[in-house]
Amino acid sequence: MSAPTLTISIVTYRPNLALLDATLRKLSQAIAMATQDELLRAVNLVLVDNTGERATAEAVVKLGAAHFESSAVTMNYLHGHANIGYGAAHNLVMHGGNTHYHLVLNPDIELAGDALAVGLRYLAEHAQVGVVVPAVFRPDGKREYLCKRYPSLTDLALRGFAPSLVHGLFRRRLDRYEMRDVVGDGVVSPVPVMSGSFMLVRRKAIEVTGGFDPRFFLYFEDFDWSVRLNRVTQTAYLPDMRVVHHGGRAAGKGLRHVTYFTRSALRFFNKHGWNVW
Repeated sequence: MSAPTLTISIVTYRPNLALLDATLRKLSQAIAMATQDELLRAVNLVLVDNTGERATAEAVVKLGAAHFESSAVTMNYLHGHANIGYGAAHNLVMHGGNTHYHLVLNPDIELAGDALAVGLRYLAEHAQVGVVVPAVFRPDGKREYLCKRYPSLTDLALRGFAPSLVHGLFRRRLDRYEMRDVVGDGVVSPVPVMSGSFMLVRRKAIEVTGGFDPRFFLYFEDFDWSVRLNRVTQTAYLPDMRVVHHGGRAAGKGLRHVTYFTRSALRFFNKHGWNVW
């Protein structure tokens, strides 16, 4: 059989161009390694800019062109539309796609050179698994725990908004929510809640679930999709698929983001069931 094909969607909104540059550079290297290992035949990379500003869109296009000259990679750009939200923007690429796999990728994620190869090899060897997510590290090398159990309102409030002193009082509880008792150097399956910063998904799983729910403008679109994905396929955390994440908490991004976070949390619990404590 010939090697599979992959579509990658990256959604930007007023991006940090230096971070996006690093993301695209590391992505290019990961694609090259997976292609050399005959785990990939062709890649369609789509950069979706939600900013709506011509100058920003031109900068994003320029960065994409600078990093991808391989015949294995086709570049496409979507811009000039309104800010339709994170999940809906990824859906523009996922809906109607015909590649074997799809990678949802944040513009602030740096892939290890073999990250794609590890994920694609695992999916090829485990037909029952429809989604894989990576081990995530901060720029300082510390591990981030982005795999989670189903949340409660208390978990979200503590993790997102409580000061460090309060964190310490509830450390055991938060560690369990972040799956620190199981996430480490071994494969973990299933993963109840996965981060939308990096999700490598089979096409069939997208077709069955429909991708992200566009009613989640920002935040919890990945929580919602995780719940729905786990109903139709197996999910797995792969410790050998490693990435670096430059993201931050909603509470540190101002009142507007706190409002988005709160509204999306309420929508999530109304849809999938409340868990207060």
